[in-house]
Parts: sequence; C-alpha cells; structure tokens
Amino acid sequence: TRGWAMVQIGKQDGATTLILNRPKQRNALDAGVIDGLIQAIEEAEADSATRCLVIRGAGGNFCAGRDLTNSPDRSLSAALAADETWTKVIRLLHRLSKPTVAVVEGYAVAGGFTLAMICDFVLAEEEAQFGALEMRRGFPAAINTPVLSQLVGPRLALEFLMFGDLIPARRLYDVGLINRLVAGAEALNQVTQQFVGNLCALDADAVRMTKDGHRAARNMPLIDALEMGKLSNALIAASGRMDEAMQGYADSKKD
Repeated sequence: TRGWAMVQIGKQDGATTLILNRPKQRNALDAGVIDGLIQAIEEAEADSATRCLVIRGAGGNFCAGRDLTNSPDRSLSAALAADETWTKVIRLLHRLSKPTVAVVEGYAVAGGFTLAMICDFVLAEEEAQFGALEMRRGFPAAINTPVLSQLVGPRLALEFLMFGDLIPARRLYDVGLINRLVAGAEALNQVTQQFVGNLCALDADAVRMTKDGHRAARNMPLIDALEMGKLSNALIAASGRMDEAMQGYADSKKD
C-alpha cells in the first residue's frame, strides 16, 4: 500500500484500491483528497496491470462529501477552479476503461453520494446511509443531479435530490442502485473480495468494449445502439476472438 496521506493506494491481484483517509472528518473531500483521487484514477487508467478500481473510506464511513469549511478565497475564479477539479474526478470515473466499485459503510452523503453513484458498481453494508444533503444547506446537489438522473426514473431521482433525506442502503438496493447488500463489515469485505476478484478475472478487452457500449447505448435510440452492437460483433469476429471462443468450447466438451 502506498499513496498520499489522505488517499491510500493498495494493489493486489489486478485490483487497485483507493482508500479515502480522513476518518475524523468522515473522509470529507478537501483539495488534497480530490487532487489525490485525480492522480490515482489517471494512474489506474494507464496501468495495464489494473483490472478494477475500488474506492473505500477509512474508519467506518465512505465519504461525507466535499469539505467546504476551508475556502478563504471566495472569488468566482477560485470557485470555478475548485469545481473543475471535483467534476474532473467524476468525469474520469465515468470514462474509465476499467470497472469501478464503491464499497460503502457508514455515511455516503452529499459529494460522497455522488462519488458512490458514479462508480459502475456499489457494494454496501446494510446500515450504510446515503443522501443528497446539500439541500439541507439550501443549495442543489448540482453534480449528483445529472448522475442520478441517468441511473433511476425521473420521479425517484427528483425525490432523492430535492428532499435531502438520509436514504437507507436497503432502499437504494431495492431500486437497483446497489449491487450487493450485506450485514457487517466482515461480510462486506468478503463480498468485496469475491465481487472484485470476479471482475479482475474477466477479459480486459471484453470488459472495456462492454463498458463503452453500455455507456453509449444509454444516450442513443435503440435502433442506433443495435447498429453499434452489430459493428462490435463484426469487429470481434474479424479479430478471431469468436473462433477462439468456439474452439475453447469444443475443447471443453471433449474433457
């Protein structure tokens, strides 16, 4: 394990794990954490040995959102620069060619809710709580609004974004925003190890094509998405990958 004091980085068996490490602040995202995330995500993208990126929080919480307590410069340019770096984290995770997994216990609220939701998969302990708490302070969850609006129906997204309530993990699991829900930290670690291990065992090119196709298909009419799928199949066939798969299947039937 290595990394900045506020973002620890561990690598094992194809998985790169980023741990937000400000436990006394419930891992709130200050400038140092955000810069650390940007560098670590960019490194993971460039690292051919990384097959999956995992994000967790230290000390029993995922993330309490952006730390707004230390902002002495209130100028417009400073505000724009701060939001550019935070938005860059979300853009990088959205475009990452490797699968991303948020492992959540405790609080994942405000920007922490956004950070969890932008990941491809969410694994959570059943006592975890989520929420767009920005509304409690009288301003919208501006970055989470487009993220949630892509993930769930419009009425539910608007409810989560407007009311600013703490949302139990069970409810998010029931509406399809959490992939695995377990009781206790030990069970969460076990499920994480198995889930991430399964992701790392997949063919990296097939994973990348699936991620790219899934992301594109969400933003285009079905007829166009089917055309994209047809062309992807043709590319796979031309590469010889389908022939290899069929030969492998034939060989397995002989055993």
